[in-house]
Amino acid sequence: MCGSEVIAEHMRNYEREAAIYDPLHYLALLEHKSRALDQAAPLAGWQLPECFAQLRRLLEARLRKYAGREYIQVLRLIEHFAFEEVTAAVEQALALNTIGFDAVRHLLLCRIERRPPRLDMANWPHLPLPSVRTTHAADYMSLLCAPAVEPPTQEATL
Repeated sequence: MCGSEVIAEHMRNYEREAAIYDPLHYLALLEHKSRALDQAAPLAGWQLPECFAQLRRLLEARLRKYAGREYIQVLRLIEHFAFEEVTAAVEQALALNTIGFDAVRHLLLCRIERRPPRLDMANWPHLPLPSVRTTHAADYMSLLCAPAVEPPTQEATL
């Protein structure tokens, strides 16, 4: 309390050596100490939907040591938005295969504002879709067999 204003409320536990944690209170700290994510006692009993665990696995596969910080940024969205909305945005990001904090935040804001996300290229049919094929080692052999192209002379550029 500050005067007559309630600043914070915390549950009390009168049992011996017991603690009650609110995981949301620790996310800001963990964002700076992201490698402590697996050892953080406040997050130990936090039951999150499976989509969050799947997102974390995909982030770890893609970003390696930076995945923890990105995952915590996604969790911090719960501090400001409804848990159900964040969960739906994570599920949508997984469905679109747009793995990352920026994508989840964009999808979340689009859900709240009721506008289509820009991550779905179906909303912009006039833009060409990229087509990228896998490069094979044999493709480089054509570079060795091709005739050399001489650089243009200075007279040709004038």
